[in-house]
Amino acid sequence: MSSASRDRSVNVTDGPLLKPLVILSVPIVLTNLLQVGYNLADTFWVGRLGQPAVAALSFSWAIVFLVISLSLGFSIAGTVLVAQHKGAGNLDRVGHVAGQTISLVVAVSLLFSVLGYLLAPWLLELVGAVPGTTEYGMAVTYTRTMFIGIPFIFSFFVFQSLLQGWGDTRTPLYLMAFGVGLNVVVDPFFILGFQDNVVFAWVGLESLESRLFAATGFAGFGVQGAAIATILARGVGAGIGIWLLLSGSVGISISVADFAPDPETIRRIFTIGAPASLEVSTKALSVTILTALVAVAGAEAVAAYGIGSRVTSMVVLPALGLARGVETVVGQNLGAQQIDRAKRGVRLAIGIVIGCFLVFGIGVYLFAPLIVSIFVTGMGATAVVEIGAEYLQVVAASYVFLGIFFVIQGGFRGSGRTRVALLFAFVGYIVLRSALAYVLAVPMGWGATGIWYGEAASNVLMALLTLVYFRRGTWAGRLVEDDRGTEPSSDDRPNVEQPLNTD
Repeated sequence: MSSASRDRSVNVTDGPLLKPLVILSVPIVLTNLLQVGYNLADTFWVGRLGQPAVAALSFSWAIVFLVISLSLGFSIAGTVLVAQHKGAGNLDRVGHVAGQTISLVVAVSLLFSVLGYLLAPWLLELVGAVPGTTEYGMAVTYTRTMFIGIPFIFSFFVFQSLLQGWGDTRTPLYLMAFGVGLNVVVDPFFILGFQDNVVFAWVGLESLESRLFAATGFAGFGVQGAAIATILARGVGAGIGIWLLLSGSVGISISVADFAPDPETIRRIFTIGAPASLEVSTKALSVTILTALVAVAGAEAVAAYGIGSRVTSMVVLPALGLARGVETVVGQNLGAQQIDRAKRGVRLAIGIVIGCFLVFGIGVYLFAPLIVSIFVTGMGATAVVEIGAEYLQVVAASYVFLGIFFVIQGGFRGSGRTRVALLFAFVGYIVLRSALAYVLAVPMGWGATGIWYGEAASNVLMALLTLVYFRRGTWAGRLVEDDRGTEPSSDDRPNVEQPLNTD
């Protein structure tokens, strides 16, 4: 198969813009949903081991997901630079940037891998795991195994981001689907082995299971098996991804020489990626702060907030996917000096997210009690449903604004202004959200209800602040030169609309 026949990149610098924006974004949304599939598969099979195993997984995820989120920033840097170089016509530089991004992310992942393995017991204590308990022992084993495989996980994410910058979001989707399928298949065998494995019972092969167990004595690795299965699936996906890049069959062509460290390129990737990593982390920190505030209102309120925040995180997945699509549209068009087209891409995405989130918000508002009741049963369920429904009905009214915020942030990242995106995320999530929630909950005495209104109000203010800065237009400058030696534009230099290059 020829290279051209496998290049699934979408043209976002010429012609209509709405269709390619949607074509770029939908696979990203589906990829994010498949990521949820990874987590659900692990939780389902680990749940067969009992409550301590599930608790161990929860403790570990709090750490592992934070580390993974830090890697995403450097992957975003790869997206931005690949997109802008492609838009500028610097196709020879695309492979160099891709190779440098992979080298940097792998180096960072190796550092995280070693530190995470050594510090795992201490980190688990920080998130509440109690040494000496069954959960703690399982969590240490799972977390250390995951840290050993961090380079494979990081490599997959960087492949996904590089292809996204090129304009191809379908190939990463296919690889993610393959990885999820592989993970679902091998999970029960690594976790449960050939003893009491329900898979054999489902297909009526209990006798085969007995013979395999008698021959091997393999009863699975327990919780650690979930980590091994995830690393295997990610590793296979990452290996295929890197092979595709080296073969040049997906549009981007990387040579072995492109992996040799180039200090200037690595510095640029780090300059873009470090703020992006911190930006990703602000949302997780915000949830932690609000959880501490909600805890004052009691255990039922904490449970309700936990359910409500997870529902919200699922609802906003389309906006997150659209924001990543905006990164590519903005990056490539700024690289091509089509500043007005880059801005138009953001405006189109804002229109899409407003239409979608009005529908989502109304749906969540109307069915809030039913949605919460799906996630909780037994003692105290009535109180949790009542409080959780109130949370969803208050926050759902602000979903449109949260979607607008995500999309505009994607535009800032696509231009390489990750420090601007970090600033708005910090002000919105950490300063405004925490302050409003605290003031309404404690001094004004609204309790948990005040926290819900504080979160909703912060969503509105975050969107308005980013809209004001977006309309200024000073963010819309590119970071790269083109083949004609045209200099990259500055953050502080007025942006002059450039005519469309028809050469």
